Amino acid sequence: MKKDTMTKTGKQRIVIAGGGTAGWMTAALLADTMGHVIDLTLVESDAIGTIGVGESTIPPMVLFNRLLDIPEADFMRASQATFKLGIMFENWKDVGEKYFHSFGTVGKDHWSAGFQHFWMHGLTKGHDQPFEEYCLELKAALAGKFAHLPDERLNYAYQLDSALYAKYLRKKAEAAGTTRIEGRIGRVELDSESGDIAALILDGDRRIEGDLFVDCTGFRALLIEGALHAGFDDWTHYLPCDSAIAIQTSSVRAPVPYTRAIAHDAGWQWRIPLQHRQGNGIVYCSRYLDKDTALERLLGSIEGDKLTEPNVIRYTTGVRRHQWLRNCVAIGLSGGFMEPLESTSIHLIQRAALKLMRMLPAGKVSPRDVAEFNEQQFTEMEQIRDFLILHYKATERRDSAFWRHCATMDIPDSLAQKIELFRETGRVFRKNDELFAETSWLQVMMGQGIVPQTYHPVAAKLRDEELERFLRSIREGVAKTVAGLPDHQSYIQRYCAAAEAQAA
Repeated sequence: MKKDTMTKTGKQRIVIAGGGTAGWMTAALLADTMGHVIDLTLVESDAIGTIGVGESTIPPMVLFNRLLDIPEADFMRASQATFKLGIMFENWKDVGEKYFHSFGTVGKDHWSAGFQHFWMHGLTKGHDQPFEEYCLELKAALAGKFAHLPDERLNYAYQLDSALYAKYLRKKAEAAGTTRIEGRIGRVELDSESGDIAALILDGDRRIEGDLFVDCTGFRALLIEGALHAGFDDWTHYLPCDSAIAIQTSSVRAPVPYTRAIAHDAGWQWRIPLQHRQGNGIVYCSRYLDKDTALERLLGSIEGDKLTEPNVIRYTTGVRRHQWLRNCVAIGLSGGFMEPLESTSIHLIQRAALKLMRMLPAGKVSPRDVAEFNEQQFTEMEQIRDFLILHYKATERRDSAFWRHCATMDIPDSLAQKIELFRETGRVFRKNDELFAETSWLQVMMGQGIVPQTYHPVAAKLRDEELERFLRSIREGVAKTVAGLPDHQSYIQRYCAAAEAQAA
């Protein structure tokens, strides 16, 4: 057996199994932060494809790129990215109705109560302007406008080509000292005494030793599950969709600064506009819709020419019971899967990589670090799970067996508490630094038809003329700012147009 001796310098040997977005995001972060202090190797095979449908992101990715000193315009050109201000949800509350989940704040909060309480009090006084009139990001998105504003007043994320993003990060990671090894992992060798992973054995009997291993092998989870048997908690009973089909098409119009999530009778479809193409997909529950019908529905709704063949994906929503086990950390799909409804896939990669960086062992792995990492990851994924369930549970749709099931299914106590608290009092509280803040929860709950029965009494403290002036000033400020913004497409052309998009 041939043997690759990784290092004799005493440096910690970190081996990342798998490339793609998860592998190269992790490699770029570790290499950029640790540099020559570690010996970093990434093993991947060109013969193994990646899921590659993570095209829509959320605002924390802006901070992740800044952390790595990635020039935004440069990265956007390389990944054919557009800006994203939120998600348009169509047919979720009921067929023919829609609402927008923006990345921004709505109105102005008081320290004792959120803006929704003042807005609801305003309704009783005849101020019947829609809630959306008070959100800058929402109004800018619907107007198809975007620009960077002073004081970062416009919150945004990206719609991007995840494969091109991984390619961009690979260059950065390799420039910072990451060694890439081409090869397919044949088996995982465990240490006979400790039970830790000792090495990856590649086809051709190459042996890649390491001290710490990062499993970025996707749904296969070759290390964390295949070798270490971490176990998996299945959440399909809460999130019943288990299949997706993705396809890319040519662009037929200027890209809008938002993603569309369009519900159908057994799931939903996505549309994500990039500079050079559009990402399309259908998510569905195989108990209520078969693959052929789902594909026919998807192909019947796409715009533009097909650029790829349909990519059929089967998945199980859930989480690995141990995302750090022994000397192995799972990052990305190997650690669990949240369906792409709220664009959290790349975010979960980012969060896991950052946690690993903060808990990186100096030698022997600490059981305390492992326990803390697992608790934080599990809690965050539970919180995201609850937010996703909300979209299915809080619905007025009863037009299909799928939606009737969703409306009557049991939900976690943690979600039931949040829904009923808002329904009874109009209050939303963010717990343990969870990903989705109060504004996100109230936009989705109100959009899905949950109407609070009352509001905080502090809202009634404003006299009628004060309330009218307060609400009007916010609406006018939003409208004035949106009117002054440039068109999203023209801003992209000036700021970060990719060569292919310019040629088109």
